[in-house]
Amino acid sequence: MDDPSLARALVDAVISDFPDHEPGTRPIHTIGIGVEGYFEASDVAPSYCIAEHFAGQRVPASVRFSNGSGSPEQHDGWNDVRGMATRFHLKDGAATDLIAMTLGEFFVPTVKDFFEFTKAAQQTPVAKESPWRKILDMLRLKIPLNDPYPGQKASGDAGTLVYANKHKFAQLSVFQAGSIGAPVSYVRAAYHAVHTFIVTGSDGVRRPVRFSWKPVAGVRTTDPTQPPVDSYLQEELRERLKQWPARFLLMMQIGETGDALDDPTQPWPAHRIRVIMGTLTLTKVTEDQQAACERISFNPWRLVSGIEPSDDPILHARKGAYEESRQRRGGTACPFNRS
Repeated sequence: MDDPSLARALVDAVISDFPDHEPGTRPIHTIGIGVEGYFEASDVAPSYCIAEHFAGQRVPASVRFSNGSGSPEQHDGWNDVRGMATRFHLKDGAATDLIAMTLGEFFVPTVKDFFEFTKAAQQTPVAKESPWRKILDMLRLKIPLNDPYPGQKASGDAGTLVYANKHKFAQLSVFQAGSIGAPVSYVRAAYHAVHTFIVTGSDGVRRPVRFSWKPVAGVRTTDPTQPPVDSYLQEELRERLKQWPARFLLMMQIGETGDALDDPTQPWPAHRIRVIMGTLTLTKVTEDQQAACERISFNPWRLVSGIEPSDDPILHARKGAYEESRQRRGGTACPFNRS
């Protein structure tokens, strides 16, 4: 059962990490750009999942790429988690969403932990650590703080590192977030849906899976030794798509007995079977960014027959939180395809 008060508290907790957050905008992943394209399933996809967009026909798709911060200031060259939210437009006005980010795992396993993590991630003044301090941190098996960027006055990094040092489940994602860098392009990064879903194949078999997008052009980040540029990702994408399409492969990893199905902080073994479920081709930046990007409202619970949510408590909490966010910013409502 959805809990509106919990959804409000979750959104408030996220916003609290960004003192300059502007009301009426997304709590996080505030700055983004929308693009258009289409998805074509692979020949083997229907065998693993009977969802409509895996049936084989070309399916129109809308994608919103974003920076991770909830601040209105654009810092494309800073170390940050990027987002890729995809909507598959199906028959008769139906749709299904897949929301992914450049981290392979989430920070916390439960809603209670999430509230504690957002408190730890509050912005604090930043200062450059001395080389001796960095060496001491490494000797103590602690992650050294990143040096502040030019003009950067505050960050939540110190608090999240303290939290990770006390909570083992957060260490992998916090380390990744601190070292992920900045992509040279939104379409030169890999994106992960992090949660487990249950898919049903044409043989009736139900399988636990995790989805990720792999860029056909390959992953590439900026040179960390060069001064970061505040704004380049959106213009780079516009210029790139004027010349040629960008493509992603949708990979589906199949879980096995013993894998964490309800804990998004836990990676699955690298040798688990992966299936290419299809190719996403992005053709152009959408003309009406307000209607097709800023007002569009994605939700990881916008699912269709053939795909079900797992018992992951973070995934369950996101349904109401995303709807609360939509209502606050006046996003366009889109009926869910399942109750």
